Amino acid sequence: MSEIEIRELTKKFKVNEHSVTALDHINLSIEKGDIFGIIGMSGAGKSTLVRSINYLEEPTEGQVLIDGVDLAGLNERQLRKKRSEIGMIFQGFNLLEQKNVIDNISFPLEIAGKKKKDARERARELLKTVNMEEKEKAYPSQLSGGQKQRVAIARALATNPKILLCDEATSALDPQTTESILQLLKEINEKYGITIVIITHQMSVVTRICKKVAIIENGLLVEEGDVDKVFEDPRSDAAKELILEKKMEYNPVRDLRADRKIRIVFLDNSSYEPVVANLILNFGKAVNILRADTKNVGGKARGEMILGLPEGGEIQEKMIEWLKERGLSVSEVDADD
Repeated sequence: MSEIEIRELTKKFKVNEHSVTALDHINLSIEKGDIFGIIGMSGAGKSTLVRSINYLEEPTEGQVLIDGVDLAGLNERQLRKKRSEIGMIFQGFNLLEQKNVIDNISFPLEIAGKKKKDARERARELLKTVNMEEKEKAYPSQLSGGQKQRVAIARALATNPKILLCDEATSALDPQTTESILQLLKEINEKYGITIVIITHQMSVVTRICKKVAIIENGLLVEEGDVDKVFEDPRSDAAKELILEKKMEYNPVRDLRADRKIRIVFLDNSSYEPVVANLILNFGKAVNILRADTKNVGGKARGEMILGLPEGGEIQEKMIEWLKERGLSVSEVDADD
């Protein structure tokens, strides 16, 4: 059995005497030691889903099982004990402003009954893990956003959790700081074998660190699988929107017109030949490069392009087949993207 099993999970809220379905019969399995991404746009239901994993939100229907234990069957004391095995970090850090760094990390241990001396010893070990030893006496107001998140990660690790839930943990950080936090989470996963669940609306976070991904849209699970496979060939509209980043302030794809648009992804077995130049030479037809980019997907650089093909269904199909023969992943892009 998987470490986390979510079965037919449904969550409904009462809003002005009306029932609103935030999650609709979600089924997910997350294996021990995975870094699992749950991604969706704002309001998709992903934060409700992650809060359901540790029963901060109690499902309306369905089950959440941790190591085979159904959380619905636990009493309050048992549930508290189970939650101690699940750490959580948030976008807003949630540090206690009146306590310094070492006291913030020691706090959950002292609440759990550890002696102050032992709690501080453990806190100092964790400060080394997150590279914050020199800041143990600093207060949150004296820290940068990245430093605050490192302290929050150390605090979440204080009780030796088996699972770490990250709810938009990098959304408030700049790209460079985001990269350092993601690298830290990856190191923690490798060092301690902790299962990490990352909730985000940023596909770049998922491709950078996650092994598997689930895509949530309007409370529904619309796509799930290995990150590299979803990146290469997104099937759902939500996945395509997240990968193609339609919400970007500037997107050349929307600014250039083409009769038919395709997205090509260069895979490990793709040819190193100048594909677009040879495509044009082979067919004697102009092809527009509407966008080109390189992304880190699971530690590998993956190149992608969006091409505008010339008019004519027959020549378009031949071009697509020619690209596939050269080991590229090819998928359609909606005309209005």
